[in-house]
Amino acid sequence: MSGAEVISLGCRLNIAESEQMRALLAQENDVVVVNSCAVTSEAVRQTRQAIRKARRARPDARLLVTGCAADIERAQLSAMPEVDGLIANAVKLDPRAWNVPAQAAPVPQARTRAFIAVQNGCDHACTFCVIPQGRGKSRSLDVDQVLREVESHMAQGAPEVVLTGVDVTSWGHDLPQHVALGSLVRQVLDHFPELMRLRMSSLDGIEIDEELFDLFAHEKRMMPHLHLSLQHGADLILKRMKRRHLRQDAVDLVARLKAIRPEIAVGADLIAGFPTETEEQHQANLSIIRELGIVHGHIFPYSPRPGTPAARMPQLGRDLIKQRAGELREAAKNTRDRWMRSLVGQDLSVLAERDGTGHAENFARVTVPKGVQAGEIVHVTPQSVEEGLLK
Repeated sequence: MSGAEVISLGCRLNIAESEQMRALLAQENDVVVVNSCAVTSEAVRQTRQAIRKARRARPDARLLVTGCAADIERAQLSAMPEVDGLIANAVKLDPRAWNVPAQAAPVPQARTRAFIAVQNGCDHACTFCVIPQGRGKSRSLDVDQVLREVESHMAQGAPEVVLTGVDVTSWGHDLPQHVALGSLVRQVLDHFPELMRLRMSSLDGIEIDEELFDLFAHEKRMMPHLHLSLQHGADLILKRMKRRHLRQDAVDLVARLKAIRPEIAVGADLIAGFPTETEEQHQANLSIIRELGIVHGHIFPYSPRPGTPAARMPQLGRDLIKQRAGELREAAKNTRDRWMRSLVGQDLSVLAERDGTGHAENFARVTVPKGVQAGEIVHVTPQSVEEGLLK
């Protein structure tokens, strides 16, 4: 095996950071790194499961754990007999934390799209969220740093770039110029006219500036795929979460975008069973899936996280939370199935992955013709939908 094995869990920011760690550890052949997640108790369970699986697969390797769970669940993970050490999340991209040379050799991309972390940390205090404990305050790469990252990935042949972070729409707020995210995206597109596809990770809709809105609405290289950090469809629950938007804000944003660019596919994160949630509020959560046409739904059953205000609120029973999460998933599946059927017969531009499928511009999953290489962009006209896959 060439270089360390890095196992990535959780968000797209973790994926981006895992690529950087692979470069840092390119000369370390007997090391396994688990880049962990702690956003929910289920994520921590999956982290522990990944650690045990990695130890069984590589019994003689040095197994190190980093990521959010390495900070938030430090005592729990360090007590695992499989773990040889923990690397603090804040220093996991610092060569000194790994005792390796500062100038790491570039390594081939593990994915067909390049995830670039333009921002890290979060200054907000959502009542359910433990991530600021593991990520710290919001920090932005400056424009020149981002452009260098994009240039590096494009030199390795990445046909698509994804800009990601913990709270991406807060990018630039800590920089001296106090610029907005739309300005950064515009500069990336202007600086690299050969970049074919630019995609955004999860966004806080209330903080989408007018320039970013304009790019989503009119720029063809900007992928028609908007994923919102929505969390709920009921205003009172949103207030108890300390979110900065209300339901109507999301409805208005999507309506404005779709009026200009109807093909935009909407994704969203939604939490089921937040403390105090009534049946009426759960129904509001269900209905926003239909109202926004959410076709890329990420449903999270609420789980109390250590030290968060929501953990001290009146909790719902686990069975009820599980039931409501199932109903949300079913509603999201129904919406997605209808949307997928509507794409049959359309000419789709698809970026091929390594498994014989690929993603269209709207992030629909599509089977690609045999012989197409990973990283190629091909045109496909699907004739059917089978098990959530266009064929």
